[in-house]
Amino acid sequence: MTDPIAETQRWLERAVIGLNLCPFAKAVHAKGQVRYVLSAATTPEALLEQLAGELLLLRDTPAVQVDTTLLVHPDVLGDFLDYNDFLDQADALVAGLGLEGVLQVASFHPQYQFAGSEPDDIANCTNRSPYPTLHLLREDSVERAVAAYPDPDAIIDRNIQTLTDLGRDGWEALFDADQRG
Repeated sequence: MTDPIAETQRWLERAVIGLNLCPFAKAVHAKGQVRYVLSAATTPEALLEQLAGELLLLRDTPAVQVDTTLLVHPDVLGDFLDYNDFLDQADALVAGLGLEGVLQVASFHPQYQFAGSEPDDIANCTNRSPYPTLHLLREDSVERAVAAYPDPDAIIDRNIQTLTDLGRDGWEALFDADQRG
């Protein structure tokens, strides 16, 4: 039996932090400020309702306790195109809750595909997670992290180069290793 939260944590540690795909993730992870939530939602409507609750919880919780949330939803929006369409609803929800400029929702999906790329393009792996996942971020935390980073615009290009150098076999080997470690 798989554990979506454990697999998501392993992905965060081995890929996102391990390959430095997000240079801002290590600090919040090390401080225990990442909230992992496993959604039982089976419909987009139920997920949207849970997302609203998580956005409000993040808004109302001090950043030193929870700086960011990963809402993992394995039983809904497994198709990437449906997931991608749902992101418009997520953004509308952020606006409807009056949280524009306060919180944002980023996206990760096992079938993530950038516009204009081929499905097997290794660059897509920068946003591929084990399960569909909505990443709730504080705007002020993002702004501070970007301001402290020497060249934030270079992150995307560096990530693509890292994954190109690693290759498909290297990417898959990250997750084939002993799960304990």
